[in-house]
Amino acid sequence: MTFLLSYQNVFEYLVEQGICKQSDQDKIQIKPISCKNFNLLVSFSNGRHLLVKQEPHNREGNTLGELHNEWRIQEFLQNFPELIAIRPLISEPIHFDPSCSIIVFNYLNDYCDLTNFYDQKEVFPTGIAAQLGASIATIHRTTLDRKEYKDFFASNGKEFLEQTPNLLHGLEGIGPEIFAIFCADGIEFFKLYQRHESIGQAIAELNRAWQPCCLTHNDLKLSNVLVQLEWEQTLSNPQSEARNILRLIDWERFTWSDPAFDLATIIANYLTIWLSSLTVNRSIDVQTALRLAKIPLEVIQPSLVALTNAYFDYFPEILQRSPNFLRRVIQFTGFILIEKIQTRIEYRKIFGNTGVCMVQVAKRLLCNPDDSIPIVFGTTASELTDLSPIPA
Repeated sequence: MTFLLSYQNVFEYLVEQGICKQSDQDKIQIKPISCKNFNLLVSFSNGRHLLVKQEPHNREGNTLGELHNEWRIQEFLQNFPELIAIRPLISEPIHFDPSCSIIVFNYLNDYCDLTNFYDQKEVFPTGIAAQLGASIATIHRTTLDRKEYKDFFASNGKEFLEQTPNLLHGLEGIGPEIFAIFCADGIEFFKLYQRHESIGQAIAELNRAWQPCCLTHNDLKLSNVLVQLEWEQTLSNPQSEARNILRLIDWERFTWSDPAFDLATIIANYLTIWLSSLTVNRSIDVQTALRLAKIPLEVIQPSLVALTNAYFDYFPEILQRSPNFLRRVIQFTGFILIEKIQTRIEYRKIFGNTGVCMVQVAKRLLCNPDDSIPIVFGTTASELTDLSPIPA
């Protein structure tokens, strides 16, 4: 019978696993954290915090194995000591129980995720974006073309398929069956997609240009990036390790893939902040709506520039390997915006005029990437890829 984690049994479970002592029972607080997994935050009076996750089981008692993937990253870092530069950049799992699909993390109570940070502050510090670009680049650069790293994952239960992923999945062969699957808003999206054949053609081109070469997170949403609450003090202190202001968490979907996809995912998430702030109605055309956003693109652009500049400063080899890398990043950004729309309509959320604006932006990024670079960043491609010395 499958063991199911609960408020009532989480403490005894931690004691049985040797993670805490029976004498700690009167000194803890337990509260849920909303997420796709069953998450409990266990806080101790001495300031220690543990995040206990259990993956959902289906009727047969099986899981997708995503938490096992999370633990694989920890084993990977332990197996290759030379990866010390990556350790401070990710989450801190301390225990994994494969039989129950439970993983335990040191919970970073002095961090918050970037989605909440931006929602609450409504400011976009370039220092944070630059550290994010440097962190992603460090992971990509450190693992670039390292066959022994790829082989480690392949030999330990994580399969890296050699074939290129099908980016057009869910967009090919659209037929009458969509009327039984999607709501009216969803059907409006597919009608708009079919009206612009160039979108599918650009995605197919991007698919053919897929270049898997390093470890990628593969789900770099802003909510999967933690920032120190005292990040300003850390950055201003010359004695501190600046990169420690950020942690990349939730590595459940990691893979050996194209680094352009990771960078594009973050850029798409920044652009979504802008696009989600649009006030649109049928009396306002798309271009006017984009200009009247509550959070203008111009407010986000300095962070996009800092992010991208730092990425190339820390990973200059990628431009030698792939001179059109930035162009592909822009195209992937457009593709990810399309993916976001697909996810919304799958959950029967409203497509609406904001969705129409998002499709138009995605189309431009996919079909006119070179012209889109100065629009997205407010500067030229050459200025973005002009490398600066990496700070000591």
